[in-house]
Amino acid sequence: MRLITWMGIWGMLLLGAGPLAWAEQEASGRGADAGGITGELVRQVAEQDPRMQDFYALRDYRPAWQDADAVAAFTSALHTLESDGLHPQDYCPDELRNRHRAVYEDGADVEAQAQYDLFATRQLLMALDHLQRGKVDPEALDTGWEVPVSPPEFSLATVSGAVDQQRFEALISEVRPGFVPYQRLRSGLARYRNIEKLGGWPRLPERQQALRPGDVDEDVPLLRERLAVIGELEILIADNDVFPGGELVAPDPRRYDASLEAAVKRFQRRHLLEADGIVGRQTLAALNVPVERRIDQIRLNMERARWLLHGLPESFVLVDIAGYRLSYYRPDGQIWRSRIVVGRPYRRTPSLRSEITHLTVNPTWTIPPTIKREDVLPKVRQDLGYLWRERIQVLSPSGTPLDPWEIDWDNPGNIVLRQAPGPQNALGQLVIRFPNDHMVYLHDTPAQDLFSREQRAFSSGCIRVENIRELGQLLLDDTHSDHDVEGRIDSGETQNVRLANRMPIIIHYWTVNPGEDGELSFRPDIYERDDDLLRALDRPLVL
Repeated sequence: MRLITWMGIWGMLLLGAGPLAWAEQEASGRGADAGGITGELVRQVAEQDPRMQDFYALRDYRPAWQDADAVAAFTSALHTLESDGLHPQDYCPDELRNRHRAVYEDGADVEAQAQYDLFATRQLLMALDHLQRGKVDPEALDTGWEVPVSPPEFSLATVSGAVDQQRFEALISEVRPGFVPYQRLRSGLARYRNIEKLGGWPRLPERQQALRPGDVDEDVPLLRERLAVIGELEILIADNDVFPGGELVAPDPRRYDASLEAAVKRFQRRHLLEADGIVGRQTLAALNVPVERRIDQIRLNMERARWLLHGLPESFVLVDIAGYRLSYYRPDGQIWRSRIVVGRPYRRTPSLRSEITHLTVNPTWTIPPTIKREDVLPKVRQDLGYLWRERIQVLSPSGTPLDPWEIDWDNPGNIVLRQAPGPQNALGQLVIRFPNDHMVYLHDTPAQDLFSREQRAFSSGCIRVENIRELGQLLLDDTHSDHDVEGRIDSGETQNVRLANRMPIIIHYWTVNPGEDGELSFRPDIYERDDDLLRALDRPLVL
C-alpha cells in the first residue's frame, strides 16, 4: 500500500496538487492507475514541465532518489564540475544530503519524499544543462546577440539509467562538450589552478624605464622567475660562460640575456603584444595580471565555448573578434587562416551566426548613417574637395545625382553618399556578404598596413580580411561555384557572385585561445565584456 500511496501522491505533486487532492484520488481507488497519473493528467503535466514528465514517464513514475548511496554519489560527482569552471554549490550538494536525511531517516511523510525527488532531479538536469550549453543566457548580457544556443542534447533514458546505476561521473563525462578547444581550455584551467596552489607567480615592480635586452637590472631575476612559472623559460640560468682562461663562470643573473629575450617575445606574441622583447608598460601590465584573474578568464571563455561549440557544421568560417583572426574550416579538412581588423570599442563588431550567400566584386560603398554623420560630414565641411579625392557621389534617396555645391552641408538633409568602386574604395575590391541585422560583412581594404599591427580594432564594425581574394576563391571552389574572382575584379564591373551553396559563418568573441600546442593565449578584453560575464557566471542560482 505504501508504494501505491507514494506513486499516487507523486502524480499529484507533478501537477502541483496538494494533499487534499491526493486524498480524493486515493479514496476514489485510482492511486495505482499509471502510477497515479491518468492520460489527462499526463497532458496537464507535460504543459507544466515536459522534460520532468518525460523523465519520470521513462521510469513508470518510480522515485529516483530513495537510495542514500545514490545521493552521496551524485553530490560527490557535482564537485567534478569545478574542472569545467562551474560552481558545484550552485547545485546544492549540502542541501541534497541534508534533505535526504530529513525525509528518509527522520520519518517524513511521502509528500515530502516526493518533493525531494523532484528537487534532486531538477538539480541533476540543471547541472547537465549548464555543463553542455552554459549557465548564463548570452542574450541577457548582449541585446545584439545573434548566435542561437540550441537546447541541450542528451538522453533522458541515459540519465535515468545513470541514476539507478549511480554512474554520475560517467554521465557528466558523456555530457561534457567534447570539442578539442574546450578540452584544451579545461586542461589549461587545471594547469593554472595548480600554479595558484603553488603560490602563483611573482609581481614585478612598477618601472619608470622599460627593461631591454642587454640591461643589467635587479628586476631581471624576478622576470626570469615569472616566465619560468608558465613555461616560457625552460631554464632559469643560461649556459655557463667560459672565460679565455678556461674557468667556468656563471653568468650574471641580473643580465637580460638572449634566452630571456626569446621568452619575453613568446609571452608577448601569446598576449597580442608587439613582440619586441622590451618589457614596457603594456608587457609589464600583462606580466602582472594575477593568476586568479587568468583562471577567471579561462572559466568565462569555457562558458563561451559551451554557448558556441555545438551543432557546428563540417565546414564553416569562424571569426575570432578579440583574437583578430579568421579561420575557414574547409570541406577537405584543411584550415585557411588570416589576420583581420575588427570594430573599434565604440563601434563593436557583433557576435552572430549566419550563412555566406554571395560575393560583391568591385563594390560601391554606400556610407552608413553613423559614419556619414561622425566621420565624413565633418571632413566635407572643412574641405569640399574631400568628395572628389575619395570619389564620393552625392545622391538623393531615390539615387538621383546631386550637385555638391548646392548642398547646405551644415544641414544636408536626407542625402546619400556613395563611394565609387576601385582600389581606393573603403571596401577594397571584394566583399563577402551574409544576412544579419547589423549590416556587417567581410571585406577587402586599401589600408593593408593595419594587418601588421598586433592589436587591430580599427574598423567601424565590419571585418577587414587580409588576402580576402584567396578566401573568396576558396569559398567559390568549395561550394562548387564556377567563378574566377580575379577575372571578375579585373573586369572593373560591380557584380554580385552567388555561392552555389551557402557557407555558415560564426562571429564570436574569445579572450582566451587554446593553441594547437595546448598553450593558452590571453587577449586584451577590447570590448570589456569579460567582467559582466564573470559576474553572471559567479552569481548564485536562485531556486
